[in-house]
Amino acid sequence: MSKKIKLSEEELVLALRNREKIAIEALYDMYSASLYGVIVRIVIDEATSEDVLQETFVKIWHAFSSYSEEKGRLFTWMVNIARNLSIDKLRSKDFKNHSKNQELENNVTSIDEQRNTVYKPELMGIKELVQTLKPEQKSILDLVYFKGYTHVEAADELGIPLGTIKTRLRMAIIELRKYFN
Repeated sequence: MSKKIKLSEEELVLALRNREKIAIEALYDMYSASLYGVIVRIVIDEATSEDVLQETFVKIWHAFSSYSEEKGRLFTWMVNIARNLSIDKLRSKDFKNHSKNQELENNVTSIDEQRNTVYKPELMGIKELVQTLKPEQKSILDLVYFKGYTHVEAADELGIPLGTIKTRLRMAIIELRKYFN
């Protein structure tokens, strides 16, 4: 078993900017489990989640020039890529057709596997931080970040205007940032 590569965020960003081979290896060693947890929570299907994880790393590698330290942490940027690719996968025609054509036996297996997912935000302390938010912020954060809803879908689900969703979500994120900055 080889030793996992671990770099500081600054070292990793520099290595990614310089397109060094060690950067992608460190990226995978340091973040694959966390990103997979986010993806499998949205996509559910493990095989599809693994494909989305691979797509996520490819997109991170190719789109790294668009990352800016001033706009946020590297992990947050990568989680947004993983989350967006996961949601795109769920909305794709191929995925919807595949889901409709699964046999009943496969669905039973899939449901059993869903109960044993790896991603546990409570172990990362995120659930506790979210509990400190106002109830109206918690419900929106849960729908958008943990269940994969779009802002429009969250507005429909909660029966409140889209602008209110965006404002409350922004306020919740500002509140949570206080714990990380």
